[in-house]
Amino acid sequence: MPEKSVREMSARERRHNSIEAKMFRGMWLICVVLGIVLLITGLGLYSYSLVSQYISHAYHLTRIAAQSVSRGTDIAPFADGVMRTYRSLTPEQREMVGTAEYTELFAEARENHAYDTLIHMLPQYSQSDEVTDVYVGMYDQETGALVYIADPDKVDVRNIGDWEEVTSKEIDTFLYWSGDGMLYDLSPTENYGWMCTCGTPVYDSDRHVVCYVLADLTIANIWSGMNQYVFQMTIVSVGVVALLIAFMLNYTRKNMIKPINAIAECAENYTNDRKNGSHDTEHFSKLSIRTGDEIENLCLTMADMEKEMTDYVDNIASITAEKERISTELTVATRIQSAMLPHIFPAFPDRTEFDVYATMDPAKEVGGDFYDYFLIDDDHLCLVMADVSGKGVPAALMMMAVKIIIANYAKMGHSPAQVLSITNQAICENNQEDMFVSVWLGILEISTGKMVASNAGHEYPAIRRGDGKFEMMKSRHSLVVGAMEETKYTEYDVQLDPGSKMFLYTDGVPEASNADGKLFGEERMVEALNKAPDASCDEILANVKEAVEGFVQGAEQFDDLTMLCVEFKGKN
Repeated sequence: MPEKSVREMSARERRHNSIEAKMFRGMWLICVVLGIVLLITGLGLYSYSLVSQYISHAYHLTRIAAQSVSRGTDIAPFADGVMRTYRSLTPEQREMVGTAEYTELFAEARENHAYDTLIHMLPQYSQSDEVTDVYVGMYDQETGALVYIADPDKVDVRNIGDWEEVTSKEIDTFLYWSGDGMLYDLSPTENYGWMCTCGTPVYDSDRHVVCYVLADLTIANIWSGMNQYVFQMTIVSVGVVALLIAFMLNYTRKNMIKPINAIAECAENYTNDRKNGSHDTEHFSKLSIRTGDEIENLCLTMADMEKEMTDYVDNIASITAEKERISTELTVATRIQSAMLPHIFPAFPDRTEFDVYATMDPAKEVGGDFYDYFLIDDDHLCLVMADVSGKGVPAALMMMAVKIIIANYAKMGHSPAQVLSITNQAICENNQEDMFVSVWLGILEISTGKMVASNAGHEYPAIRRGDGKFEMMKSRHSLVVGAMEETKYTEYDVQLDPGSKMFLYTDGVPEASNADGKLFGEERMVEALNKAPDASCDEILANVKEAVEGFVQGAEQFDDLTMLCVEFKGKN
């Protein structure tokens, strides 16, 4: 970025930093980069095509040669004998490769008729210009070597039993070939540069690989074609780039630079008039720009903006005040909702027969989930877990109404099913927004541990009986509250023994999702509960929350996260 502003620059500096000059430099850079990319891409495709053609030719050549070798020679016992001799050598003997003493170790194999046949047969397959040598060899994984069984090459002589070290990649490629596609390895070599070895396995009667018919080809002859391709492409690219830049600069000067300068001048005049207190709104509308593109649209938009700017400045102040008011009201609503739920723990410090703990984390400022617990009398504890459809303020209002209705009728001595029926009737009578609530309601008889519960379309609770582990407690549940009048709600009994715990929650727990869209699910929830099943109620909820947060890993929370845990201890 230039250190000076445009107004501080000289005429020469302005020309250097003008849009026209920047576009000229940018076009050159883009064209050069594009040319290089196209050149490299074309060169890569050309090279790939040529190399693929050579490899295909060499591979099919080895297949034909392998068929001839299998039919024309008794290759299996011969190759097996050579490899047995090689593997019987000591490391010191193998290091003698290339000497007369080493060659003498394979004298008996060299007298085999199959060897003479191979030496006379293989040269006819290496007549191609691409293939440098066709030979028979076998890979030995233990020594990391390619052992030559028959190589008729007169230039680079390889006697029977000679070996050379090869990469583990090449050995694995050939020894563990699945049979699909072409069998080859392309690797750099010290003596020949990049070398491609293609091969076809030869099997014995038991379908065991005894050797490979191999063909070597170098890719050095590709470079001459590549050099010619680069030269031709460079000449063409330079000519095209020069013509393109000349055309684009002329077009840009006429259709972009001049109109933009005119708009900038009007903007400067508008700013000066505003500073001077003038309310003239006819700066941009006086321009005559007819480019038929975004620049003309910019000029028209600036003209409209000029006329509406004054009203906008006045409106922005009132809009800001309104947003602050709404934010304040939502904060107050959050505090009110939080105060509506029991939040002082321990909840019943004078009662040792049970312990209860609950939390709620709304996805928005206010939520639709709620929990409740209260003593109906000295021997009955009521537990409520509910989830209102929707989010935000409407759900919070419905939540407060349902919570109050349930608490009032439960304290009158009604059973869980009766409480839900009465609540459903009250909601359905004036439910213009068609909202509904899933509710789990249970009443615990503290003296006996017997709980009577009713489920109105809510999540199944998890229960830990005695000293066992948490498991899902699935039972038939009824329709959600607020969906249909005259809905009948059923009840079921749960016997809690001393040490038993029950975990209640809303769908925000199992349906918490990570960045990949995967759900937390019931299995992970039960696993988190059983991390420390003997822990206190608050620690159990903390373990579940920690597991959920570790699973979602910072992903946005879309649903309220509400949980409650009750432990029945019985009489001391």
